[in-house]
Parts: sequence; structure tokens; C-alpha cells
Amino acid sequence: MAGQIPPQFIDELLARVDIVDVIDSRVPLKKAGKNLQACCPFHNEKSPSFTVSPEKQFYHCFGCGAHGTAIGFLMEYDQLNFPETIQELADIVGMQVPVNQSVSQTPVQQNLYDLLDKASQYYIHQLQTHPHRQLFVDYLQKRGLSSKTVEMYGIGMAPDGWDNVLKILGANPQLVKQLTDAGLLIKNDKGRIYDRFRHRLMFPILDRRGRTIGFGGRVLDDSTPKYLNSPETPVFHKGSELYGLYQAKKNNRKIERILIVEGYMDVIALAEHGITNAVATLGTSTTTDHLRLLMRTTPEIVFCFDGDNAGRDAAWRAAENALPMLGGNQQLKFMFLPDGEDPDSIVKSSGAEGFNQHIDSAQNFSEFFFTTLTNKLDLSSMDGRARLVEMTKPYLKHVPQGVYRDMLEEQLAELTKTNKNTLNKHLETPKSAKRPAKKSAALATMTPIRMAISIVLQYPILAREIDDARDLASLEQPGVNILRELLETLHHHPHLTTAALLERWRDRENSAHLQKLALQNLSLSADALKHELIGIYSQLQNQAKQQRRIYLEAKPLSELTDAEKMELRSS
Repeated sequence: MAGQIPPQFIDELLARVDIVDVIDSRVPLKKAGKNLQACCPFHNEKSPSFTVSPEKQFYHCFGCGAHGTAIGFLMEYDQLNFPETIQELADIVGMQVPVNQSVSQTPVQQNLYDLLDKASQYYIHQLQTHPHRQLFVDYLQKRGLSSKTVEMYGIGMAPDGWDNVLKILGANPQLVKQLTDAGLLIKNDKGRIYDRFRHRLMFPILDRRGRTIGFGGRVLDDSTPKYLNSPETPVFHKGSELYGLYQAKKNNRKIERILIVEGYMDVIALAEHGITNAVATLGTSTTTDHLRLLMRTTPEIVFCFDGDNAGRDAAWRAAENALPMLGGNQQLKFMFLPDGEDPDSIVKSSGAEGFNQHIDSAQNFSEFFFTTLTNKLDLSSMDGRARLVEMTKPYLKHVPQGVYRDMLEEQLAELTKTNKNTLNKHLETPKSAKRPAKKSAALATMTPIRMAISIVLQYPILAREIDDARDLASLEQPGVNILRELLETLHHHPHLTTAALLERWRDRENSAHLQKLALQNLSLSADALKHELIGIYSQLQNQAKQQRRIYLEAKPLSELTDAEKMELRSS
């Protein structure tokens, strides 16, 4: 998307926009040293951990990990896409977005959104009018769903037949291709094109802005698969989307708790009984993207799974993915259903109040974590307790340093009948290693190239200390091309800020990696970092010369050019 707008325009836009003004107009900021802070708008918290840097034109939340530029903030907070955000910021500072490249929409994606919306309306219309709709109507009535709930979730019907959507929406080859790209049509090995969804109850999947991005389809007979989801498309990524989240936000002004259930019908059945805060993953386990999204939405997440082995395995995978995000103001719980029960059956038998009582008695994270680990251990024996320590070590290292991790270690000490001092000798990150020397805090886990990239990102002005990045052109090391490109970019555009540099990498493979390095705590003064950068660059120059000499010496003398022979003699 960023490629549709000239990077020079984005540079100029970010030079004129002040991220402080953009955020402060939406989230009041207070001065905190050289930065500003507030309670994070992307997750619930009582004490502020959301920091805005006027110098870097960058924001970062130490609670949920949200970070980015003014562009990223508007995209997340106002739920705008990239072109809409650029237009919004341009309007603020009175700039004219280049008219030769339309940014009012991203053409490919917008076409898919339009087609998916038309398909959704088509499926809804079929459920209302199709001659063979009664089978699907009876099923919904049997499940006790009212017309209001059916309308709320946009439930429809894909009639039997191979080419209903193809005929209705595929008027020309271009539309047929777009319908295929949207996951609505399939092309087999013989080149035949046909509808993906046939004779199924249809559940549209909406993004956070309420746009249809995909579908789930359920058969009502013994056909397989029972549930069929849209494939990955330019607008649908199942690992980062949740069914029912849009409706949950729409029906709850403030969401105090979100329930993760296993399927579409679980979400819808609960909504029928007034429980409108449930979501479901889309044929995948709960991913870190899912958790990050939910933690910005609610202070409490409850996983609702079957009590069998499969359900507990799914819960454990969710718990593993949650480890790096523990310790904030969020609470994670695990609720397991009795054999043969699902959310629908429980809410029908005990009502919404009874169902919420089940949720209130759910296990908290630490209880589920240690119960699962100790399930097959004999803690009355020293061997069993030692085994628990060894089993817990690889998990604890993923939990951020802080009070919550300390409390998990204390609980482990109680279970193993030992003390934290003894445990710290054996755990991955002992207390004695938590306060390294200032310099080693950044360098201990970073290669010289990563350190140099971090310095250049956070202090772009220091790039002026490097005369010619072309000296590294022949050096073969991971990350050296990124460092060289950053330096060359800053030589041509020395006014760029951290935010502007990061925006130039938006949608590129290394974007997320560079954002992490931009947040790296370097713990050194700007002057010390200048000498660090010069030293690293000198070291890399020497390595490049050595590699070049080895290369030339390995070439047969007859293949060396006159220039290479002279270079070899002078090296």
C-alpha cells in the first residue's frame, strides 16, 4: 500500500506532522521527562505505560507492546487503512496528496471488499427467498436463533449448484479473477472454475471496521468438511482475525471481558441469550496476533474449551502463545466444559446468569499453567519436584521480567519446596543477571550490525559520521545490506526522523524487525553512541577488505583484471 504514494511525500508529511498533536487530540498526554505519557488507548490499564517521544516521533506501550509512528497510530486508533490515514494527516497540515497516484483506496483490495460484500448480500437474500431455503431456516429455528440474531451476524445461505456466485457476480474475466482472489471461486487442475461454497449455511467474517473479508460455511448433512473457511487472501488472514469481534465491539460500549469459544455457532448461540462478548478463532489455534488484538480490547480474556484432551491441548497452545504478554493489567482464564456440553447447551439449560457463573469459576492462568505441568508428576518425591523445575524453565524465560514473573517463580518455589534463591541458580535468567552493565545491556544480545542499525534508527543524525556506505558493498554478513541502505538513505535525506525511516520500510520484509530495533534500549549517551557507531563501521570496513582480499587471492591469476591485480598489490 505504501508503494502507491511517493516516499518523498510521506517524508515531507511526517516532517510537518507532530505525533504529539495527533495523539494528544485523541488521548490526553502528560509530560514525563523528555517524553509524554498516558494510559494506553489499546489496552485497559490503571497506571500509564504508553509513551510518546517527540524526538523520535514514535510511540510505544510498555504494557501491550503497541508501537509505531503517527501513521501507525491513526491506522490502529481510528481504524483507517493506509491511504485513508495519509489523507487524514495531509488534511491536518494542509498538504495535497499526489493526484497522479490515487490514495482514496487500494484498488485490488477495495475491489475484493466490494465483491465480498455483494456475495454476503447475495447469501442473505438466498436465505430469505430461495425455493430450497426451508432446510436452513428450520436448522436456525431448531438452534433457537431469532431473526434479530440472524440479522446481527449476517447469516445467509449458499444454494446447491456449481456456479451460482460465478453467474451472479462473474460477469467478465476480470471479475472472475477477482472472485477467485477473494476465495469465492476455485479453479481445479483441469482449469474448471466453480463456486467454493455450495449448499452451506454461510457466516460472513467481518474485520474490525465491519467489512466482509471472508466466509465460513457449514453443511447440514454428512458432507465433509463440516465447516469450510475462506482461504488466505489479500484481505483475509485467519491468524489475525476473530469471528464476532466486530459485533462484540458494536454491542458493548466497553468490553470488560471477552470469551474465546471454538466455533461460529457458539458465538451466535451465546449472543441469542444476551452474551455478546464472545469471539471464535477461524480454524486455527489462538495466535499471538489474536492475543495482542484482544489485550488491546479488554482487560480479561477467558478461553472456553471442551474438557477433553483436544480441548486441553488447544488451551495449552494458547497459554504458550500468551507467555510473552503476561504481566500487564490483563487477566487470562481457562474454562473447560463438561463432557458432552458446549456453550449453546449450557446457556440454554442455565441461562446467561448461570453461564457467567461458570466463567467466574474459571481457572486463572497460573493455576492452569501449574496444574497442567504437575498433572503427571509426583510432587511428594524429590525427583518429581526437580522435574517440575526443569519443565518450567523453558516457559518462564518467555515471561517478561516483572512482578508477575516473580510471583510465578515464588509459586514454583512453593510447589517444589525450595526457595527463590535456589531456583535462581537454575532458571534461565537469574536475578543476578537482571542488572547488566549499561553498555552490555544493549550489546550482550546484539551483533555489531544490529547495534549499528539500532543507533542509526534512533539517532539518524549520527549517520553523518559515516563517510561512504559503499565501502560495505562487498561485505557478506546478515543485515549489512539494511545498514547500508539506511546510511545511504540518510545521506540523501539527512532530515529524516526515526518515524520517517520506519515508514520507508512499511510493508517490507524487515519492517517489524526494524521497529523492534528502534525500541531497543541502548542505555548510552548520544556521544557514546557516536563513537560506538564509528567503531562498528571501522570494524565492518576491515572485514569487507579482508573478504575482498580472500576473494581476489582465490581467483586464478589469469582471470584477474589489471584493476584487480593493482587492488591486490595495494591491499
